[in-house]
Amino acid sequence: MRNVLDIFAQIFRNLWSHKLRSFLTMFGIAWGVGSLLLLVGVGEGFRSGNKRELAELGRDIMFIFPGRAPVVQGSMNSARPYLLTYEDYLDIRTQAPHVRNACPVLSRSDLKQVSEFASAGIEIMGVEPQLNQISFLPLKEGRWLNDMDLSQRRNVIVLGNELAKTLFPGRPTLGAFVLLNSIRFEVIGSMPHLGRGDDTWLNMRGYIPFPVMATNFPIKGENHQNSISFIEYQPSVTAEHLLAESDVHKIIARNHRFDASDQNAFDGWDTIKESKMVGTIFDVMNMFLGAVGMVTLALGAIGVINIMLVAVTERTREIGLRKALGATHRSILLHFLLEGLLLTLVSGLIGMGLASGLMAMMGKVQGPGGFDPPKLVPMSALLAIGSLTVAGVVAGLYPARKAALLQPVEALRQE
Repeated sequence: MRNVLDIFAQIFRNLWSHKLRSFLTMFGIAWGVGSLLLLVGVGEGFRSGNKRELAELGRDIMFIFPGRAPVVQGSMNSARPYLLTYEDYLDIRTQAPHVRNACPVLSRSDLKQVSEFASAGIEIMGVEPQLNQISFLPLKEGRWLNDMDLSQRRNVIVLGNELAKTLFPGRPTLGAFVLLNSIRFEVIGSMPHLGRGDDTWLNMRGYIPFPVMATNFPIKGENHQNSISFIEYQPSVTAEHLLAESDVHKIIARNHRFDASDQNAFDGWDTIKESKMVGTIFDVMNMFLGAVGMVTLALGAIGVINIMLVAVTERTREIGLRKALGATHRSILLHFLLEGLLLTLVSGLIGMGLASGLMAMMGKVQGPGGFDPPKLVPMSALLAIGSLTVAGVVAGLYPARKAALLQPVEALRQE
């Protein structure tokens, strides 16, 4: 034990006697490790933020919107607009074998909402009860729309968080009444805040039964009879999302009389495909960061090899004297091996500590939508420290072996 303590004391004395050289070597390694962990942390922030945003929309959601169908296939110059209808939704619900669930949505943003305390003018959506099985629509109080609300065409409304705060500031909402273009609706439920910070678009909404919306607030314009804003649907299983999309396209093309193979005719959003695409991007990013990390560790190892070779050269006479006084091959080898390992490990831990501190400071700042604050990824930190350990052993092995193999007489002759 005492022998090991003596070796560490000698190592610290040698490093301190060459402060600038040791500092620059350690700084390079710490900078590389800290940068690597910070980059991985930022990437993980983007990944978790994207997952969070998609989770706040719902699970396995797909959308189909009104589009433009070319009269001549592939020529959008000849395209004519078409609208989605309630019949399109019914056909998708009953005739698409790979669609598990679907919901029509009728949306308008030009309706005025008035309570006894305030007024607003945000989006009102006419939906069916199954929407909360597709989209993420948690309740803070009250209840969601049900089948009786639809069949009896009840004038009821569920308020998003921001709409509730605007219309009823600091007051209870359940059982209160809201006027939508002078038609009275009873508040049966309200939702918690969705999203982070100032990201309020999911909260600036009110939900009423679809038949009530279609009767009282249909989409304006000619040829809009029985039309809807869009359709949300889910595939039977996640892996069948492309088959579900194909089923929906065939039904829409058949109902509106155009070729289903012309992809330019459809306007949709597949959150499953987007999630996979983002996952692929992050996988490529992780591979790139892994390559950067390997280069960083390689450069650090080269720096350690360089400083250790210089140390062996400078201390040739010292090594010869120690061997002449009885130092063994193993003790000399252990001394230089520990010195290289200590340089890399301490530098790596300093880099990891600085990166952790910086990420902790950034964690207190609310990021924009789709981005969570960076955080230390434990697996990356373990891999970095493990790789540094290997790099330290490899970097110190050759110089240590060179020092251990020096013959005492030849070493003492060196100037």
